[in-house]
Amino acid sequence: MEKPASSTQADGTSKGALEGVRVVELATVVAGPGAGRYLADFGAEVIKVEGPGGDPTRRMGWTGPGETDSYFWKLVNRNKQVIALDLKTAEGKAGLWSLLQDADILIENMRPGKLEALGFGPVELLRRNPRLVVLRVTGFGQDGPYAMHPGFATIAEAMSGFSGLLGEAGGPPLLPPIAMTDEVTALVGAFAALAALRHAERTGEGQTIDVSLLNSMFQIMGPLPSAYAHMGYLQPRLGAGIPYTVPRGTYRCADGVWVAISSSSDSVARRVLALIGLGDDERFSSFQARSQNREALEAYVAAWVAERPSEEVLREFRRVDAAIAKVLDMKDIFADEHFRARGMIAEVGGVVMQDVVARMSKTPGRLRHPGKAFDADTKEVLARFATVGKQPEE
Repeated sequence: MEKPASSTQADGTSKGALEGVRVVELATVVAGPGAGRYLADFGAEVIKVEGPGGDPTRRMGWTGPGETDSYFWKLVNRNKQVIALDLKTAEGKAGLWSLLQDADILIENMRPGKLEALGFGPVELLRRNPRLVVLRVTGFGQDGPYAMHPGFATIAEAMSGFSGLLGEAGGPPLLPPIAMTDEVTALVGAFAALAALRHAERTGEGQTIDVSLLNSMFQIMGPLPSAYAHMGYLQPRLGAGIPYTVPRGTYRCADGVWVAISSSSDSVARRVLALIGLGDDERFSSFQARSQNREALEAYVAAWVAERPSEEVLREFRRVDAAIAKVLDMKDIFADEHFRARGMIAEVGGVVMQDVVARMSKTPGRLRHPGKAFDADTKEVLARFATVGKQPEE
């Protein structure tokens, strides 16, 4: 495996767009800490507060030889300072209050009511720091019949309608084999926190944000809620297909290589049809016609691809400017010229991981360090904020 270059922004020559923004993170696992990660990547000072047992993500998944912290931890908690506080003690609570007195954003993902029980409910938080943005991430939201149920990504994927769409026709519903819901919710949380921060900067008014795994996944269901409400339509499992784009899916070439093909515009679909000899077939002349004749058209495409080696299939699709790609695994990705040219894989602190997700021309994000060891910054951080207020106000 060729070793990736260090992060393109790791030299520290540019200031992040969120420089001067201070975030206190009480969240664990992936969704809440993921929101903190995106803010940290673009310059926010994120202070992650762990309880005595540490964030369970430290023990989730793969670890390097001789190490105790997982690669998942080092990715999701990169660029953050990490401290340990026991919020069940007066000392721990005082330490947290000292961090929050002048913070811009608090991220937490406790079950509804737990933050209040610890004495840090939004009413008290905003009384002490009126401009604080409080991002609350839960499985089902702060209220509603399911609010107190255990909520993991799997449950949100099942309840949102997403899992029911995954799988082959006639087969069982499936779940994504990655932490998809957590990652989507992390982006939602980071976006919402920045929207609220913009309001706080203009008005001095903080607020609470209720972000849930279920809402985040339900949002990505596209027009399906509307289609059901107005037409009674229930999308069946279609394997790699979707109802409104045909052909679309994964297809096996003669040499065993899998490719993905999409024709999400009429112009692309016409070029694909002409390529495979169906340009004049009225059964496939429009989005609606192609959808109505899905099985026939998919069979034609699958047969055309199956008769040719992948090199020819890729070359011919690109010749007519139609969308196609090989289905890559991680080995393929690490060898791919586009991933290398774009610097999408970086190394920081000896750990290889994805680089920042978006490129900004004036204030780019950068990788400064992977997720740190437990308790790494406690003494330094608490000493820095000690003068802010050691004890909570009466």
